[in-house]
Amino acid sequence: MTLRKRVYNTLEFSAIGRRGLSLYINIGLVSIIFLNSVAIILHTVPEIRHNQHYERFFQDFEIFSVVIFTIEYFLRIWSCVENPNITSSWRGRLSYIFSFWAIVDFLGIFPFYFTLLTSDFGIIRILRVFRLFRLFRVTRYSRALKMIRNVLLETKEELLICFSFIIFTLLISSSVMYYLEHNLQPERFKSIPATLWWGVITMTTTGYGDMYPITAAGKFFGGVVLILGIALFALPTGIIASGFMEQIRRDKGRKYIQCPHCNEWVDLQEVKHVHKPEEKE
Repeated sequence: MTLRKRVYNTLEFSAIGRRGLSLYINIGLVSIIFLNSVAIILHTVPEIRHNQHYERFFQDFEIFSVVIFTIEYFLRIWSCVENPNITSSWRGRLSYIFSFWAIVDFLGIFPFYFTLLTSDFGIIRILRVFRLFRLFRVTRYSRALKMIRNVLLETKEELLICFSFIIFTLLISSSVMYYLEHNLQPERFKSIPATLWWGVITMTTTGYGDMYPITAAGKFFGGVVLILGIALFALPTGIIASGFMEQIRRDKGRKYIQCPHCNEWVDLQEVKHVHKPEEKE
């Protein structure tokens, strides 16, 4: 097995058969991601942010994290051609660079290097927000989060229909409520866009109390919208729950074998596990 293949198997490990160096490396990466999340949260505390000792620690940890993530980023680009689905080295790497996970990885390290080129504090503050993209990397290592992602992808069409109908209902109900309440409460229901806030808090049964109808027609219509909102928001909940049950049933039925060539655990339902010639560079 070539070094590049070993790097690929280590970084792109399967959910089954995690062991050895691959296990320890990915536990380390997840730990760094988690600690970065804690650092981002703690850095917003004024007492910590304005303390020179803590500030120095955060800077050193940021440099350490970026170095690790940068090395991982380039190793993934270098070894991605070992993916059985990639048939061309340069096209495969180019395709990987513009893939979702590669973009997430890039956005996690890009702000650090860009801030070295500018002294504009406003730009630096905006770029710091991009550090939150490091949190998305956890889904790459967590089987549970992968399941959530798979469920959302498999039910995206049904969810899109539900949310489209919810938005349609929100626009119609807010428009009707505006005409029912505007004359008596012009300071609250001053426009249809402003009334959309009432529609959101009513359909989600939040009810902050800052906007509410006072006319008989408005109260009746508001009650109808509230009940309708409960029913509408139950639809995506049921769709996602059904998707989870289907995903769990499917996972329980999976069987795995260990490949005698690369020792990787392979799902028997997968038909793309092949070994390519190793002359690519």
